[in-house]
Amino acid sequence: MRALLLAVLAGVCWGTGELCTKLVLHTGRIGPITAIAVRTTVALPLLWIAYAAAASQGLGLEPRGWWRSLSGGDWARLLLGSGLVAGAAAMICFYAALHLGEISRVKPIAFTVAPAVAVLLGWAILGEPISLRKGIALVLILAGVILLAGEPTRAAAPVVPHAAGMPRPAREG
Repeated sequence: MRALLLAVLAGVCWGTGELCTKLVLHTGRIGPITAIAVRTTVALPLLWIAYAAAASQGLGLEPRGWWRSLSGGDWARLLLGSGLVAGAAAMICFYAALHLGEISRVKPIAFTVAPAVAVLLGWAILGEPISLRKGIALVLILAGVILLAGEPTRAAAPVVPHAAGMPRPAREG
């Protein structure tokens, strides 16, 4: 149950964070690479503080001395897969898409393709089973991506500031 709660909280944080990012990108004063650089600069010290706290408290989240026990292959997967592919390449692609497209399409597509790829790679590489239920869920996820991606584009609504100082789409009528 704790894992599900944390997953939901992560989704709420990401959804809120990406909305804030989209609002700033919409101003045209910064680009997607700047947004990633700021996000990473702010997040990195906090992540190391969280790591130090988790490791020192013995919460079972961070094994002690992990850097000595990793093999060369583990280091390569951590640095290249997690750092370069997921941490840099995916972020650059996502923020560029967020800069160019609608958050209501970009975010769901990116964050549903990722689990679908994880399910397929888990099956192909890790030998994880794909049950009928998981297979149906995968088909539904991909169908949702196709529906979102195929939506005809229309002109974006103009942004008009409201009382709180945040832009929002103008209402017609």
